[in-house]
Amino acid sequence: MEFRVLRYFLTVAREGSMTGAANLLHVTQPTLSRQLKDLEQELSKKLFIRSSHSVILTDEGMLLRKRAEEIVDMVDKLEAEFSSMEETIGGDVYIGGGETDAMRQIARIVKELQLSYPNIRYHLYSGNEDDVTERLDKGLLDFGILIQPADLSKYNYIDIPAKDVWGVVMRKDSPLALKDTIQAVDLLNVPVICSRQAMKQTFSKNEFADWFGEDFNKLNVVTTYNLAYNAAIMVDEGIGYAITLDKIVNTSSDSNLCFRPLVPRLESGLTIVWKKHHVFSAPADMFLKEIQAKFSNSLSDV
Repeated sequence: MEFRVLRYFLTVAREGSMTGAANLLHVTQPTLSRQLKDLEQELSKKLFIRSSHSVILTDEGMLLRKRAEEIVDMVDKLEAEFSSMEETIGGDVYIGGGETDAMRQIARIVKELQLSYPNIRYHLYSGNEDDVTERLDKGLLDFGILIQPADLSKYNYIDIPAKDVWGVVMRKDSPLALKDTIQAVDLLNVPVICSRQAMKQTFSKNEFADWFGEDFNKLNVVTTYNLAYNAAIMVDEGIGYAITLDKIVNTSSDSNLCFRPLVPRLESGLTIVWKKHHVFSAPADMFLKEIQAKFSNSLSDV
C-alpha cells in the first residue's frame, strides 16, 4: 500500500467526488479512479459506492479513512520533526564589551532568542576598547560593544539606544559623599582612580578630558583600571575616588560605596560593532538580525 495512494483516498473521501479530488491533486480523473480501484483490489474490499456525480464511503471505507488519517498525521508530524531538526540553529556567539548597564539590553535579546533557539550559546568577554577591538580583528569575537567615542572606521555598527552616565564612586564616609553631584574642581585635590578609557587620549576625542577642561593633566591619578569591580575594591580600601559609569558598581544600601554623577552631566553613547565583510555563523547571523530589528525600532521611536 503506497502512502501516496492513501492521500489520494483521503482527498476523495473529503471531497465526495472524483472530479473535485482529481482537480485538487492535479491528476486526471481516470488516473485517480484507477489508483483507487487498485487499492480496493489490494485490500479485497469495496471502499466506495460510486454514482454519476459523487462517491460515498462504505463501512470498510470509513474504517480505512480513520486509519489513513492517523497514518498521514503521524507521517506529517515525523516529517515536521525531522525538518525542524535540520533547521535548528545551534552554536556559539562571542560578544565583547566594557562594563556597562547597556548589557541588559543585550541580555533581553538573548532571552528572547533562547525561546526559539535554545541551542545557541553566548560567550561574554569584558575589556576596554583596545582589548575588544583587538579580539574582533583577530576573529575571536563576533561583536563588540564600544563606549563612544570610538574609532568605527573598520566596522559595521549600530547605535544602542542607551546612554551611560559618568560619575564618581566613593566611600559613603568620604567628604565628597555629602555632595549630590561632583564638579571638576572637587577632583583636583583628591586621589583619583581612573578607567583607562577615560584617560585615553590617542583618539581624536576624549569626552572626559573635554569635560574636565584645561586642568585635566593636574588630576592626581593614583590608579588606573579596566574592570570597575577591581576599582571598587580599591575605593573600598580607601585608595581614592573612582571615576566610572553608573550602575556597574554595587552602591546599594548594603555597600560601603555610593555614586555621585558629574556636573555638567556627562554621558556616553554605546555602539555594537562587527567586522566589515565578516562571514557570520548561523547563530551570529541570527543574533545580528535580532539586534538590528530591536535597536532600529527603538531608535526610530526616540
